Amino acid sequence: MDFNYSPEQQQFRDALRRFIDKDYTFEHRNKIVRSEQGVSDEAWATLAELGMTALPVPEAQGGFNGSAVDMMVVMQELGRGIVVEPYFATVFGAQFLKLAGGHDDLLEQLAGGGLKLAVALGEQQARHELSDVATTAKQDGDGFVLNGKKTVVIHGAQADRLIVSARSSGGQRDAQGISLFVVPADAAGITRRDYRTIDCQRAADISFDNVRVPASALLGQAGAGWDILDAAADYGATLLCAEAVGAMDALNAATLEYLKTRQQFGVPIGKFQVLQHRMAEMFMQAEQARSMATLAAVKVASADANERRRNVSAAKARVGQALKYVGQQAVQLHGGMGVTNELPAAHHFKRLTMIEQTLGDTDYHLARFAAQPDFRKAA
Repeated sequence: MDFNYSPEQQQFRDALRRFIDKDYTFEHRNKIVRSEQGVSDEAWATLAELGMTALPVPEAQGGFNGSAVDMMVVMQELGRGIVVEPYFATVFGAQFLKLAGGHDDLLEQLAGGGLKLAVALGEQQARHELSDVATTAKQDGDGFVLNGKKTVVIHGAQADRLIVSARSSGGQRDAQGISLFVVPADAAGITRRDYRTIDCQRAADISFDNVRVPASALLGQAGAGWDILDAAADYGATLLCAEAVGAMDALNAATLEYLKTRQQFGVPIGKFQVLQHRMAEMFMQAEQARSMATLAAVKVASADANERRRNVSAAKARVGQALKYVGQQAVQLHGGMGVTNELPAAHHFKRLTMIEQTLGDTDYHLARFAAQPDFRKAA
């Protein structure tokens, strides 16, 4: 397999890196984080101008039809720059629209940067089980009425539309009976409680109180949304793996620079062999994570759902192990400075911690990997 980026991918990477290095510096990011909205309209417009919002959208809707490998290039740079804009939430939501079909107008708006999405899947009782859905969708005439609550919806308060999972039939934990809807974020009956998460991103708890939506809001078929949800969640997990790789790269670079400049006993602490060994292991962990993230990006579009699940869960689990090691070692090697908000290292570590908990942690994906039909045969 050729692991080198194509010229087009390099152009996307370089353009995004220049923007982050010049106009989205750590200091500028912190100003955005401290703002009331927690995101920057100006930065979002620049991302759209650079073609980032159009990248995953099909050509027929004004996009570049980028693959998960193309998206991996972008997500690595966003991870490196610890960007807090609602890009992941939007492209994650776009995947639901692409898989379901029938919402070309929304994809066209998204490609031009005129639409932000958020994906409301998680519920308080569910932890990582996306099939555990207590929010209900009851048919009412030609439409549906939604009732329930979604928790920790990433950039839920900044979104124009919400992708919502709701149960229209079956038991609370059944995969069958789940319906998916695209709902205006300002629809009557929706209440959003916005807050900052530990990684300085934004999330919201969203309540649905007799929210009425037309039949056209339905993604796919009523009660048959699980396959779309499962495939889109794997796509989202793949993007998070790529973002984690970018964050680990930045964390390793910052730690190495610190070891070269921090002195003890008259010499840089990077001269101490035991710290060199730890630094080497951090780089090895990041490279293994990169390999698995690349595998997930290649396999997430597989027509074989079992193969997709197996490879994505293997990647998310391995990346989860790596980010924990790299993050903890980086903080320790930085000493007390490693946990202060004055250094980017602390923010990278916090973002990695949140990535580990989003769309399934390491333990969840190890169990999911082992539960795949071919696991025992392969063993």
